[in-house]
Amino acid sequence: MAEPISFISWNVNGLRAALKKGLTETIEKCNVDIFCVQETKMQEHQLTDEMQALNRGQGYWSFSTVKKGYSGVAVFSRIKPLSVKHGFGIEEFDQEGRVLEMDFGDFVLFNIYFPNGQQNDERLDYKLRFYNAFLERARELRSKGKSIIATGDFNTAHNAIDLKNDKANEKYSGFLRIERDWLDKFVADGYVDTFRHFYPTEEKYSWWSYRMNARANNTGWRIDYFFVSQDLINKGYVKKAWIDNDITGSDHCPVGLEIHVNRVNIF
Repeated sequence: MAEPISFISWNVNGLRAALKKGLTETIEKCNVDIFCVQETKMQEHQLTDEMQALNRGQGYWSFSTVKKGYSGVAVFSRIKPLSVKHGFGIEEFDQEGRVLEMDFGDFVLFNIYFPNGQQNDERLDYKLRFYNAFLERARELRSKGKSIIATGDFNTAHNAIDLKNDKANEKYSGFLRIERDWLDKFVADGYVDTFRHFYPTEEKYSWWSYRMNARANNTGWRIDYFFVSQDLINKGYVKKAWIDNDITGSDHCPVGLEIHVNRVNIF
C-alpha cells in the first residue's frame, strides 16, 4: 500500500553554523523522513555524533576533497537506501562533493549543490557542464526505468516570477539566459518543478542576500527546488510541495515535498 514519504531540502550555508542556530530543533520540528542539506562546508574528520544522529536516522555525506570549508552535501534519512553513489563518476565534479545519488527502489533521489557561476567565466562554464553531466546521469537512470527526484540549490532562478528584480539581474549568473535555457531543457526532458506544479502563479522565494535587508524586504530568489520525473506526476504520487519562509538560520530557507509510494527499508 502506498504511504507518504516527506522530504525537506535546505542549503544551510555551513552545517556547524546551522547547528549553533538550532538546526537540530528545526529538523525535529519538520519531522520528515528524508532531510537533505547542501553547503555543509565540512570535511569527513569533522563529523560528530550529534551530526550523525540528525533526523533520528542515518547520515550520508559527500565532502569536497579539493578545498576545506567548501561545498558538501548530506542526507539524513529514516528510510534506508538500497544504494548510495557519490558524484557522477567525473573527477572534476565529484571532487567538490556536490552530489549524493540514493536509490530508494521506487525512486532515485539526487541531493545536489549545483555550482555558482558568478565568480568568472570559467566557473560559469563549469556550472553549465555540471548541469549537463547531471542531465546525462538522470537520462541513464530513466532509460533503466527509474523515477527521479532531484533536489537542492540549483543556483538559478528559472523565470521572472522566481526573483524579485528580474530585469536588474538578467546579466548576472543565476539569471542568465544560458542558465535558464538549461532549466528549460531539463523540463523539456520530462521533469516537473513541483512547487510550480501546485502554485503556478505564486511569488515565493528560497534565498535572500545578507545585504540591504533583503530577507526583511522579501527581495529574494527561488533557486532551491524539488524536481520530479513526469511519471511520478502522472501516477498521482506527488501530493504536496512547499517553501517554508518562516524557518531561519541560513540565507536560504527549506523547501519541501511529499509523495505517496511504497515505503521500503524504514529504520
